[in-house]
Amino acid sequence: MTTIRLDASRLLDLSGRLADLLVDTVHGGASVGFLAPLDRAEALAWWEGRAAGVAAGRLAVWAALDGGRVTGTVTLALPDKPNSRHRAELVKLMVHRDARGQGLGRRLLTTAEEAAAAAGVTLLHLDTETGSPAEHLYRTGGWTRAGVIPDYAADPSGVLRPTTLYYKHLAPA
Repeated sequence: MTTIRLDASRLLDLSGRLADLLVDTVHGGASVGFLAPLDRAEALAWWEGRAAGVAAGRLAVWAALDGGRVTGTVTLALPDKPNSRHRAELVKLMVHRDARGQGLGRRLLTTAEEAAAAAGVTLLHLDTETGSPAEHLYRTGGWTRAGVIPDYAADPSGVLRPTTLYYKHLAPA
């Protein structure tokens, strides 16, 4: 398995496989911004819509490839305001249900953290559904819980759930 950073062209080349991962993630119950059942065409359009942000340098996307299949992905959203260039948001960390429990989530998280530090980012932040398996990953990865917002987002079944905010300070590379 290899993890690669995607430029806009490669993201578009892999958009179908990224869409399959997104559909699997949502159908597996992960709260990543979509409701179930997620149509593959909607997932494909969403990924294709990320290409402009990647090309503009607002998004940094990595994909884990196992043969021809995308088994995981993580994205950093980079701010464009002068007063916030020291921070980035970790978004859409996804691991295919068949690839979970093998350390891929940790590897993707580390990849994003190391790339952020190399780019001069000293603060990362994220939100995740309170009580989700992802919380364990972030806590054991050295992230600090900042608080909980009730009824923040609907889970894939449409039920409003709280989200927990996390942050992590990075040492400059």
